[in-house]
Amino acid sequence: MKIVVANTHAPFITGGAEFLASNLIKALKHAGHEVDFVNIPMIDIPIKSLEDQILAVRLLEIEKTIAGNSDLCIGLKFPAYYLKHSNKVAWVLHQYRGVYDHWGADFTYIHRDPEGERIRDVVHNADNLYLKESKRIYTISKNVTGRMDKYNDIPSTPLYHPCPDMDSFYCNDYGDYILMPSRICVTKRQMLAVEAMKHTKSDIKLYIVGKADEPDVYEKLKQFVCQCGLEDRVRFFDFVGHEEKLELYANARAVMFIPSDEDYGYITLEGMSACKTILTAADSGGPLEFIENDKTGLVVSPDPVELAKAVDEVAGSKAYARELGLAAKKHLADMNITWDNTVRELTK
Repeated sequence: MKIVVANTHAPFITGGAEFLASNLIKALKHAGHEVDFVNIPMIDIPIKSLEDQILAVRLLEIEKTIAGNSDLCIGLKFPAYYLKHSNKVAWVLHQYRGVYDHWGADFTYIHRDPEGERIRDVVHNADNLYLKESKRIYTISKNVTGRMDKYNDIPSTPLYHPCPDMDSFYCNDYGDYILMPSRICVTKRQMLAVEAMKHTKSDIKLYIVGKADEPDVYEKLKQFVCQCGLEDRVRFFDFVGHEEKLELYANARAVMFIPSDEDYGYITLEGMSACKTILTAADSGGPLEFIENDKTGLVVSPDPVELAKAVDEVAGSKAYARELGLAAKKHLADMNITWDNTVRELTK
């Protein structure tokens, strides 16, 4: 088939959505399909520009071109899944969360904008109207499916996919540090991790790996580390290459991933692939679809004292960390998450 994969992209921000789109295209081509990529710039400042974005996407013609008609369009993110196509499948990474579950949150601004409520209604109405044009609606996780059902009463099917280079991760040892790889921003909750380090009784270290989406958050983190005298136990890595990333996973005692209501979370799958215990929070969303407390990881309340206890638990026993890590690896393998299965479902 001739397939169009459509996504949106905020300039200078690269994350899981970009990796997903790239790997989906590779998988579709590997399956023998002819694929092209439509990447739509996503600008939501000022907030009323969202209305223009929706209109612009609806005006785009991608089905009939000078090179012939495309057979299928796969839309990923808002508002790319609004594109008009007679055979459209939505595989929703997430909706525009600022007008849904993030509405009113301290780290968002939409609800404070004079146009906020009107734009919220515009996006809700557009989702309710244009998502239903799809022949089938998938999401990347049960968590995203649950939100769509709650806010829009639109049924969808969770469809898992592998994290990038999932087969490349390996385990070497269970060292003297907890690895926390993620973009640095409020929703990934690096500050909660650093606060927990104040309460730990062990001498295990915390390695925070990732670039800062929000520079002020990064500066506050570093200042807090200094104020608490944690310079010898909390280390920041701004950027690491692929091989160094694999090595950091391979030698970690455990992997910490405690975001607030994550859509899916590649870090969970990366850690499991490296036979590592995953430390996550009870409100972290996507990771909870893979991690069961005291079986494939540790799930704790998003509280620094409780998190510190979990850190000390794995710090105190390498054997326990290994036991949970091996169980996590087996559980992931048993789930049989492959690109072949994903492509087969999207193109059926």
